[in-house]
Amino acid sequence: MHGIEDILQRNHKVEMDKAWETSKIRRGVIAVITYLVAVAFMMRIGVTDSWLNALVPTGGYILSTLSLPFIKRWWLNKYHQ
Repeated sequence: MHGIEDILQRNHKVEMDKAWETSKIRRGVIAVITYLVAVAFMMRIGVTDSWLNALVPTGGYILSTLSLPFIKRWWLNKYHQ
């Protein structure tokens, strides 16, 4: 049987995981990795201006992280009331 301390520790871990999932640092790190991988791939296949063109998938990722909170609120209101 779990004691109250176990439950509090679990809740703290869940809160920290959620904070990480929504953090700007995490999104920034993923954006940088996405950009570097896209540049390397584009250079490898011979795309001109790889450094510039790699902004497209990176921008797409960033835009998706900005729009998801709005979509999540809509979805929660529509399907989970």
